[in-house]
Amino acid sequence: MRTTLSLTLLLTLLTVSGGLVAQNMRLSTESQRAEKSYYRASELYRNNRLDQAVEEMRKAVAYDTAFSEGWLTLGDIYTDLQNLPEAIKAYRSGMEKGRQPYPQVWLLIANLEQKEGNYQVAIDTYNKALKFEPASSTKLPKIEKSINQCEYALEMMKHPVDFHPINLGASINSPYSEYFPCITVDGETFLFTRRVPSEVLPGKEQEDFYIAARSDTGWLMSRPIGEPINTEWNEGAPTLSPDGQFLFFTACANMMREYGPDRDGYGSCDLFVCRRLGNGWSDPVNIGSPINTANWESQPSFSSDGQTLYFIRGGRSRQNSEDQDIYTSCLQKDGKWSTPHRLPDIINSKGKEESVFIHPDGHTLYFSSDGHPGMGGLDIFVSRLQPNGEWSEPENLGYPINTNKDENSLLVSGDGKWGYFASDRSGGYGKLDLYKFKLPESAKPKQLTWLKGTVYDAKTMAKLEARFELIELSNGKTVVESYSDPSDGHFLVALPSGTEYALNVSKNGYLFYSDHFNLTGNATQTDPYLRDIPLQPIVVGETVILRNVFFDTDSYLLKDESKTELLRLVDLMQSNPKLKIELSGHTDNKGDNKHNQELSLNRAKAVFDFMIEQKIASDRISYKGYGETTPISTNETEEGRALNRRTAFMVKEI
Repeated sequence: MRTTLSLTLLLTLLTVSGGLVAQNMRLSTESQRAEKSYYRASELYRNNRLDQAVEEMRKAVAYDTAFSEGWLTLGDIYTDLQNLPEAIKAYRSGMEKGRQPYPQVWLLIANLEQKEGNYQVAIDTYNKALKFEPASSTKLPKIEKSINQCEYALEMMKHPVDFHPINLGASINSPYSEYFPCITVDGETFLFTRRVPSEVLPGKEQEDFYIAARSDTGWLMSRPIGEPINTEWNEGAPTLSPDGQFLFFTACANMMREYGPDRDGYGSCDLFVCRRLGNGWSDPVNIGSPINTANWESQPSFSSDGQTLYFIRGGRSRQNSEDQDIYTSCLQKDGKWSTPHRLPDIINSKGKEESVFIHPDGHTLYFSSDGHPGMGGLDIFVSRLQPNGEWSEPENLGYPINTNKDENSLLVSGDGKWGYFASDRSGGYGKLDLYKFKLPESAKPKQLTWLKGTVYDAKTMAKLEARFELIELSNGKTVVESYSDPSDGHFLVALPSGTEYALNVSKNGYLFYSDHFNLTGNATQTDPYLRDIPLQPIVVGETVILRNVFFDTDSYLLKDESKTELLRLVDLMQSNPKLKIELSGHTDNKGDNKHNQELSLNRAKAVFDFMIEQKIASDRISYKGYGETTPISTNETEEGRALNRRTAFMVKEI
């Protein structure tokens, strides 16, 4: 695609259109041979025969080394060829050797020097360009901003961060291009995009998704994700939900027409979603309005809360998306997406944002931007969600993670140790390869661990699809809502450090399961919690321990953190209007037997009173204190005694 960088600046000077100078303009050469070569080169340029145009234009400037327009148009051609070093040489030759002055070209040269990472040279050239700009020029603020960016880049280079990329190897990389990686929070599943030869367009390439599983020695050989996701057309910019249950990706209008009604679009690139079903996937469906519009929506990232989607929205096409921004939308209780809102200006600059990634900690946002201070082009930044709901000032990840080139598509592992990215650096397996590197401390997300296992029927052992809610006990806020796999019951839940959580697992026809995780002051917790969860059918005699009902020592006053758990019990009673239960209190064997009996009874009554306040009929609930008489663990250890101190309920009647 031909760049317009040089043509924009030179249009009024050279009246260039596709490399042709207007026929009525007088060239600054008296050499007929130079002029003939110039016009032959211009014709080749107009017909996009760039290599031949270069050869012919070099003849023109060889015949007349002071031929200004020849040198400058040669710079245009090299720019279109993306050979910026040669373009800079040609433009400088035109300015330093040419007989016709074009002072505005200094600004073009400075811009290219900056793109090439020649920051001090760029500053000097920008200052030279300033000498030719009048005080009223609208270009002055942009030039001053560019100088500040170069000075910022030079300062960053004085303080490099540790950066030693490691190629992910032949199981992931191939002679083709691999990019846009995504990974589950436990680091066990890796998915990415690969460009492969097209089956329907000979000589062209198209994008498919590949997936790999981790073994004890590294990644197993990646394989195509297959139907119904991969097609003979492009699928791009994928993201897995942190639990691996949902895959979001992008498909575009000119291709979606080939897919049939299931992938009909809204006019440009749209977002699609599908769900894991055991070893396979459901048919992808368009997320629909209001997320997808006639504009370009792409590069999704799904939060570990199971409700929040981040994505990029640009213009009507990928090529017309210079002012693209990060948006977010939430999945509502009715299953519909909320109207997307643009992230605030502290994140979205006046430039271009892309490659958004929300870490499974739910607080750390990584993205690329060319509008925040950086090394030039797209740099990678990190911002953190503050307790007041606002985002922090984005921080540049530093040099040499960021360079004068475009950096994007950063992925950060769930444990926060590794960053993943694509690069065409030497020593790889082909074109773009995927690499990993140790993330600098300053760029690391919040520490987290995870809970994983399988949900099953406690009687039949059948695997179950069940609803998961992870709730902050301090405020009752649901921070994760998800479901186990309907085929194999598998689940994976991210657990960010720094707070106490209640876990509630529920399914119609079953008693709920509760658990408790105290991760306060435990920033070093990284070992995952591995446990399978049996759900008890609602039958007479079954008992559920309420692990998130709390009392102070030797007290029967319910703590505020108990409300979340007890409201789940209220929901169970309301959903099963004929259900009758007995509430029970239990203690360890410390202290007087009679006192323990009274304490356990009063604790059971405190729960009873709460249920009555929630309008549950008193004839559906009874309560009893068992003191220390029914232990479920040893009383010889503190851990055992803690298990014996509990509140529970038993099904008495259905």
